[in-house]
Amino acid sequence: MVAPRGLARFNRHVTNRVFGVLAPIAPGFGVIEHVGRKSGKTYRTPVNVFGTDDGYLVALTYGPDSDWVRNILAAGGCTVTTRGHQVRLSEPEIVHDPQRSRMPFGARQILGLVGVEDFLTLRTATD
Repeated sequence: MVAPRGLARFNRHVTNRVFGVLAPIAPGFGVIEHVGRKSGKTYRTPVNVFGTDDGYLVALTYGPDSDWVRNILAAGGCTVTTRGHQVRLSEPEIVHDPQRSRMPFGARQILGLVGVEDFLTLRTATD
C-alpha cells in the first residue's frame, strides 16, 4: 500500500512548500525538476532519492502513476538537486522491488512500513 492520494494533495500544497527548502541538501532527499507533459510548465517535486553506481534511485511513495513520474518518463529524463549538487538524469525506468533491495537499510525499513515497492531508476546523463 502506497500513501493515499489525499495525502499526496496535502503534501503538494503544504508539506512540499515547507520541505522543498531542506530537500535539496538533506541526506536521502532531493528535488526533481521536470516538465509537465501537457502544460510544458516546469515543476519541482521533493523526493526520497539515493545515489547508485550509475545514477539515482527514487522511491515512488505515491506509486508509479503519479503525474511527476509520468512527466519524467514522457520527457526521458529530468534534473535532480540532492546534497547541494544538481545533476541531469536520463533513461528513466520503473522498477518493482518488494524487498527494496537497492535501498539503504534505514530507508528500506521506513519505506517498508508504508508499503513502497516501486522505484524510479535514472542514469546520470552524458551530454
